[in-house]
Amino acid sequence: MSTATQSRFAAALTDRESPVPAGLTSWTGPRPEHRFGVYRNNVRAGLVGALASRFPAAERIVGKDFFAAMAGEYVMAHPPRSPLLLSYGDGFADFVATFEPAAGLPYLPDVLRLEAARGRAYHAADAAPLAVSALAAVPENRLADAVLIPHPSLTILRSAHPVVTIWAMNAGEAELAPIANWQAEDALIVRPAMTVEVHRLPQGGAAFFSALSEGTPLAEAATLAFAETGAFDLTANLAGLLSTGAFTHVTFREEN
Repeated sequence: MSTATQSRFAAALTDRESPVPAGLTSWTGPRPEHRFGVYRNNVRAGLVGALASRFPAAERIVGKDFFAAMAGEYVMAHPPRSPLLLSYGDGFADFVATFEPAAGLPYLPDVLRLEAARGRAYHAADAAPLAVSALAAVPENRLADAVLIPHPSLTILRSAHPVVTIWAMNAGEAELAPIANWQAEDALIVRPAMTVEVHRLPQGGAAFFSALSEGTPLAEAATLAFAETGAFDLTANLAGLLSTGAFTHVTFREEN
């Protein structure tokens, strides 16, 4: 099969209205419409299945049929660009955010983002979390300038919805129940050892951890968190920094 035929073949697989690509034949005839249609449906079903495997909580929220239809539309609009499907669906949340039939579930894209982050964390490189002794060894006069290296699996997700609670209820991590106090929740996703963990961050925690993960020195990161909310608790967040395994090393801001 020539490169041109392969390109036409791949494009036609994700376009339900496309005819059998020119140059494609089989022993049954020069233009095997039925055979190609079966193959196209199998490819679509396989990709929808891959998305369902990666986003099980979202599938549970909307139901298998709705999820399959929604994922099918995504597959047609955004076919995979790599033979490796580990990262396929990274853009699914953005697609769902504009998917009109799902407009009544404004929290759904953030649930998808959380699940995508869990998948990335699972496949991220291994690294030993920062030891308590390493942070304790930093001289007091240099603590403000300490720069923390994020764990390769770390993601900070900010949401206007109770995304951690919703995800936990639909992932078997918490009992399914009405959410009486509907409020924003921020999540920290990380795999410090063998298991991916999802932590609900306290007020100001997302600003603090996000700044640290971007290379902002400790004192400046705390200032940003305090500016966002006076409820920010530096001591509690430093404890969380160590207990979650979100960082691996301590360095220092370069002297100018």
